[in-house]
Amino acid sequence: MPSSESSHETARRLRREQTVAEKILWRHLRGRQLCNIKFRRQFPIGQYFIDFCSIERRLIIELDGGQHADRFADDEVRTTYLTSRGYRGLRFWNDQVLASADQVVADNEKFLSTHSPES
Repeated sequence: MPSSESSHETARRLRREQTVAEKILWRHLRGRQLCNIKFRRQFPIGQYFIDFCSIERRLIIELDGGQHADRFADDEVRTTYLTSRGYRGLRFWNDQVLASADQVVADNEKFLSTHSPES
């Protein structure tokens, strides 16, 4: 597991180097705009860096580019680890955000409204 200092530096670098899709979605998530929930960008959990994370709701939102089509097994290991830590996750393709960010935001709102913090 990376040291805390290197983890913070990696998170900072990932925030500086966001994809276009991440920038678009972050505009909708920052400042408690989505259901008054605080999200963090490139949040470290164990050895993984989560695109967007709500600690209070134990929710992860991941955006995947084309490289994830070939990394299914790695993504499954990651998902299993995060689930074991009490997190639930939503995944979207970058193309979904680029084509229809409003629909991705609506999907997130629907999920949040139908899943209480305790469930």
